[in-house]
Amino acid sequence: MTAFSLEPAQTAWCEELRSLAERHLRPLAEKGDPGHVNRPLLAALGEAGLLGRMLDSGALDLCLLRESLARGCTEAETALALQGLGTHPLVRSGTPAQRARWLPEVRAGRAVAAFALSEPGAGSDAAALALKAAPAAGAAVGSAAGHGAGPGAEPDGGGWRLTGEKYWISNAPEADFYTVFARTAPGTGSRGITAFLVPADRPGLTGTALDMLSPHPIGALEFDGVPVSAADVLGVPDRGFHVAMDTLNLFRPSVGAFAVGMARAALDAAVEHTAARTAFGGVLKDLQAVSHQVAEMATRTEAARLLVYAAAAAYDAGEPGVPGRAAMAKLYATETAQYVVDTAVQLHGARALRRGHLLEHLYREVRAPRIYEGASEVQRTIIAKELYASREASA
Repeated sequence: MTAFSLEPAQTAWCEELRSLAERHLRPLAEKGDPGHVNRPLLAALGEAGLLGRMLDSGALDLCLLRESLARGCTEAETALALQGLGTHPLVRSGTPAQRARWLPEVRAGRAVAAFALSEPGAGSDAAALALKAAPAAGAAVGSAAGHGAGPGAEPDGGGWRLTGEKYWISNAPEADFYTVFARTAPGTGSRGITAFLVPADRPGLTGTALDMLSPHPIGALEFDGVPVSAADVLGVPDRGFHVAMDTLNLFRPSVGAFAVGMARAALDAAVEHTAARTAFGGVLKDLQAVSHQVAEMATRTEAARLLVYAAAAAYDAGEPGVPGRAAMAKLYATETAQYVVDTAVQLHGARALRRGHLLEHLYREVRAPRIYEGASEVQRTIIAKELYASREASA
């Protein structure tokens, strides 16, 4: 079998997903209010079993899900992916009580999750986050015995109070719970961060919607002494950065899959249009300048697809070098999707810029993935760091 080709059952499943997205999920997406959570769409994803499948999947299945849904309905893909991003820390690091409370609701599409990592001064540089988790009044700072964490990680008795801001948070301020990363040990960089599961109804937690290019909700969160306790910790105190990076290492290749899905949708549209459109006395596809552009679009899309699948397979196999491979997949796939969508717009001409056209929609959607979950520049830094670390290890 050719490397990274799909089994017939996988190919059939992908086509079923694409058909479901086009016929059933897209109409629900079109009825949604841009900038707000589409709860009927989430409920449909739950009824179809896709939210549960996502939570139980490895990286390759997640990539197939995201690529196939994106090819048929980007809103459905994004709704599913945001649920996964916000819930994965709970799946991997949550307590039995936390899982029992929230996972059935997420699987059914009734609870909305959000991943609250970015801040006004800490976007791509996640280790620089400043949201403060201070011991609650009257709480003595304990030794965190049994947790393997540093001094001051867990206060005795009173829990913590969260104070500060989170920014650019997808699904905020409409989520039902947030995976929040806060600094429990000042001056320790990535080693002093703790992950908390914070229900949206906690006192002191407020949010504001941000008017963004993206059609899904993005907002800012304000934490004014929000109370959290040991029961809200995800994983180990002071080791929340590992929770964040574990989530991003899984989802970065799947962001690439989302991008590949958009690129394939744009390529499909370009092939269809250039095969039928006449100009200058002939069909567009017969112009070498056009056919070569389409060939380049197809080649880059296939290369991106293979990078994404390779990174996902490496993650599932527990191979070394996953951060670098995940970074390559996200970098190349998102940059490729930008190129393919832009070229498809150029081949279509003015009609592709009309509000409501598929390519007009994709043109707006394709820009953000080059920024979120680590901008392209950050991915290049990760790749280079892995290369030099490998050289030093083998020296």
